[in-house]
Amino acid sequence: MDKFKKTYFCILGAITGICNGLFGSGGGIAAVPLLKKGGLPAKSAHATSLALTLPLSAVSAFFYSYERNFQWGDALPLIPFGLAGAVLGGSLMKKIPTDLLRRIFGIILIISGGRILLL
Repeated sequence: MDKFKKTYFCILGAITGICNGLFGSGGGIAAVPLLKKGGLPAKSAHATSLALTLPLSAVSAFFYSYERNFQWGDALPLIPFGLAGAVLGGSLMKKIPTDLLRRIFGIILIISGGRILLL
């Protein structure tokens, strides 16, 4: 990996971490397009973003918990269903054509952005 690409991925990691800390796992929204711009194929960018999101979310959850901004008891009932959804999503990603995955991701970004702006 050349020096420019290493620097790019270090900056990408920092941006993703900041977004994750500020928006609660929102780092994936920043990571996917930036990973694709860095040369990763779409499915690799999504998978890499997921691998990156787990440790970032754990650190963010610690800080939110430390500041008493949420209770672990509120999150615990959601975890089994989130894990089931992750298994289903990971299985579907193998079967969904890359172009369709890109379009679905774009639609989700547009809907999410609209909700953030309006609510």
